[in-house]
Amino acid sequence: MDQQFLEQEPKHEMSFVDHLEELRWHIIRALGSILVFAIVAFVSKEFVFHDIILAPSRTDFFSYRVMCDLGAKIGSSALCIDSLGFTIQSRQMSGQFTMHLMVSAILGLACAFPYAFWEIWRFVKPGLYPNEQKNSQGAVFWVSILFLMGLMFGYYVASPISINFLAGYQVDPSIANEFDLSSYISTLATMSLSCAFMFEMPVIVYFLTKAGLMTPEIMKLYRRHAIVVILVVAAIITPPDVVSQMLIGLPLLLLYEASISVSKSIRKRDLKKLNENHTHE
Repeated sequence: MDQQFLEQEPKHEMSFVDHLEELRWHIIRALGSILVFAIVAFVSKEFVFHDIILAPSRTDFFSYRVMCDLGAKIGSSALCIDSLGFTIQSRQMSGQFTMHLMVSAILGLACAFPYAFWEIWRFVKPGLYPNEQKNSQGAVFWVSILFLMGLMFGYYVASPISINFLAGYQVDPSIANEFDLSSYISTLATMSLSCAFMFEMPVIVYFLTKAGLMTPEIMKLYRRHAIVVILVVAAIITPPDVVSQMLIGLPLLLLYEASISVSKSIRKRDLKKLNENHTHE
């Protein structure tokens, strides 16, 4: 009898203060996960800097070896990078320590992003309608996958080619390229994280389409405007060279076209459900 009464009892609605308290704990756990990965990165100093951060500055980097193997297969040595004409220096007393802290924080964010997003999603999801919750199934998975894909693209493709271009660019042979550590890390982090977040475009378009704020017709109508915006964004977040801008701009254009297909698929499925409901009525 008591069990039946409990099942029939209406659920307690949380107050505004209760929601804030729950949000606070989700944020604390998300930030805590970032801190944990940042600490792990901080204590793994040799591995982090030698095998991750400074790897694109050496000719034995994975991407350079792949390009060299590809050049050998097509009979061209142009893709093979034998040397990188620059040195990395730290010109400030606290430069290396500051960069150590910053790199640890960046890696903590990158590694903890899937869990941190899951924590925030756990807070947002109960506030959605049942149909919205159903439509958003797999959101954490796809957001995490696209983030990691963008991060890998930025690290293994966009960053090394940009670094190679800027390292070999000289206005006069008498000027040596000696880059500050902070400048090198800033370029690497900006390229990698920018690609990671911009690869989320299909997911953003998916939710905007489900909310009725985006349609494939609108995306097609403003395709030319989107191309201009993409090129401007690519020019802002990349070093001032055409190669880097194209490396960022081209994948974004492909993602935009993929987002049109996503929006078209969602729109088609929603129209089909609407027609089925009218038929049953």
